[in-house]
Amino acid sequence: MLFTLEIHYEQDVVQARQRTREIAEQLGFDTQDQARLATAVSEIARNAFQYAQGGTVEFSVAGEPQAFLIRIQDRGRGIPHLAEVLAGRYTSNTGLGLGIVGTRRLMDFFEIESLPGQGTTVIMGRTLSKRTLSFTDSQLQQIRETMIKRSPQNPYEEIQQQNQELLRAMAELRKREEELTHLNLELEDTNRGVVALYAELDEKANSLQKANELKTRFLSNMSHEFRTPLNSILSLSRMLLARMDGDLSAEQEKQVIFIQKAANGLSELVNDLLDLAKVEAGKIEVRPSSFEVSNLFGTLRGMLRPLLVQGSSVALIVEEPDNIPPLYSDEGKVAQILRNFVSNALKFTEQGEVRVSAMQTGHTVTFSVSDTGIGIAVADQERIFEDFVQIESPLQRQVKGTGLGLPLSCKLAELLGGSIAVRSELGQGSTFTASIPIVYPYTTEFLSIVQPIASIELTRLPILVVEDHPETLFIYEKHLQESIYQLIATRTLAQARQVLQQVRPMAIILDIMLEGQNGWTFLRELKGDEMTRTIPVLVITIIDNEKQALALGSDGFLIKPVDRLPLLNKLNTLINQDKAQKILLIDDDPAYRYLMKQLLVNTPLTILEAANGREGLMLAQHEQPTAIVLDLEMPEMSGFEVLKQLQNNSLTRSIPAIVHSSAQLDAQAQSRLAKQSIAILSKETSSQAKAIAQLQDALVRAGLVLDA
Repeated sequence: MLFTLEIHYEQDVVQARQRTREIAEQLGFDTQDQARLATAVSEIARNAFQYAQGGTVEFSVAGEPQAFLIRIQDRGRGIPHLAEVLAGRYTSNTGLGLGIVGTRRLMDFFEIESLPGQGTTVIMGRTLSKRTLSFTDSQLQQIRETMIKRSPQNPYEEIQQQNQELLRAMAELRKREEELTHLNLELEDTNRGVVALYAELDEKANSLQKANELKTRFLSNMSHEFRTPLNSILSLSRMLLARMDGDLSAEQEKQVIFIQKAANGLSELVNDLLDLAKVEAGKIEVRPSSFEVSNLFGTLRGMLRPLLVQGSSVALIVEEPDNIPPLYSDEGKVAQILRNFVSNALKFTEQGEVRVSAMQTGHTVTFSVSDTGIGIAVADQERIFEDFVQIESPLQRQVKGTGLGLPLSCKLAELLGGSIAVRSELGQGSTFTASIPIVYPYTTEFLSIVQPIASIELTRLPILVVEDHPETLFIYEKHLQESIYQLIATRTLAQARQVLQQVRPMAIILDIMLEGQNGWTFLRELKGDEMTRTIPVLVITIIDNEKQALALGSDGFLIKPVDRLPLLNKLNTLINQDKAQKILLIDDDPAYRYLMKQLLVNTPLTILEAANGREGLMLAQHEQPTAIVLDLEMPEMSGFEVLKQLQNNSLTRSIPAIVHSSAQLDAQAQSRLAKQSIAILSKETSSQAKAIAQLQDALVRAGLVLDA
């Protein structure tokens, strides 16, 4: 929140206009946008004063990309016929609605809600200019302090400035009218020539298209044709160097090595040409799948370390990614882009380091490869993405390259829905970045990731999610994996209503900011219906309007983006509030049962104990615990048999189980246990803090509320 202003008197409307212009100026808006914002706020604030005798104006910056948001709220009688007002069909002697329609046209974002007898809330805003860097919390705090300290101007000065703006606007309109008259005369003279030019351009475009297709076909065919003789040359050179048909003299060995190096360079060129030809022809396939950035980096470490010269003074550092969700994209193509970046960085860095890192920015992951090499001049930073371009430098003569790696990386990033950028300074090194969407935007398979209604698992609790962004749906699905909850994804309110006719979810996650739809109306609908009133609703959105959400009946509120544990904790609290939480420990070793109780001493749980499998099954059936922590190696009845009998009993089938054992498990046993339990924990944990963290994480996934 940047600033809040109460409207009690007419001069407060003028002050709201002043403050809007001042904050807009601080946020980098140009003079014209400042006037638009000030005019819009003045109009809505005047409505609040005139029809509701006052209200509040709140200024904030939120969202990704950042936007300047203004929230104006009053407690008046509400606006009758709001739908007709917004459609432009309502007419009134008081002018009601004309300002609202005009204000909506001035804003990038406009949302209005009016309830009879409860007042009207308007949220509107404009996205910050792309030329403006994102504001940090400290910068926003500085703006906030400036606004608090600054005293309001004289209202007459504001009116005078408004009149000057109107005079400037009228002069500008008169000037543009004269220019348009002159331009129309010129257009009439040139229109016939333009028609002829379009015909000629169409003909040339067709010729260029045919030439491009011929070039692509030629590159593709020739690349294939080159491969056979190249493979033969490489195979024969390896045979000669292996002395399969006799020894070589030192001079002959040197000659064969030169042949092999030349063939390897030509093979690299052919492969790059073939990849480029496939991309340009639209024949390259994107095979999206879910993968972890940490696993991708692990593979890259092994592949790229051999590129370092023995005894090199260059260090290759691959940073461990932190809190990055899984990507649903083509892992091979992302790896190919990063390999090209790192290969170039190592070629043009004589000493220092090459650093690979990744960070999440909104719905994308930005991969960075930074080096301390020779750098690239500003004039050459666009040329390096052109085919076959190699910038002249002392190191260029020593290293080999095709000049196709960066152009190919650029095309691959665009194919994945992303982009590539470079920052560099001569002598200071370079940083290449690839921004890749978390979810491949052109996939038709994404919805299959989410379980359809027909395949809801009886042992998992359904959670209905209403969210129109596929990236956010993908993240929610990953958050709920390996928990007691199962996601039912809907992207429209109509789909959500259809699901509610077939399934009663344990909770509903609702995004208010749905494109072309009113999430507030749906929230009121849910809480006003006898059939859905008791279903907990968790509102998750980008704007901090928690008070409004709770006032309309929401049971919980979170701001995007949401991490896994806060989301699960919130769901557990909403679903299990006021329910007794019992955990059953089944372990034949009393020392381990005592240790487990010590680990859980600070949690609000009732702990039950069973010294063997049969006693555990009996307690599970009679006590119906919230979760079971189970050892595998027990006399008479093993943990495997206990799990089997728990699942075969309708009374205990839905109780989540956590395996806690020191047994060494093979891949087959782990796969079987993963289907029967929430988590598999080892008793051989290095520290108590780690053991507590792992156990609490598993209990949260099992649906328990651990906050006292």
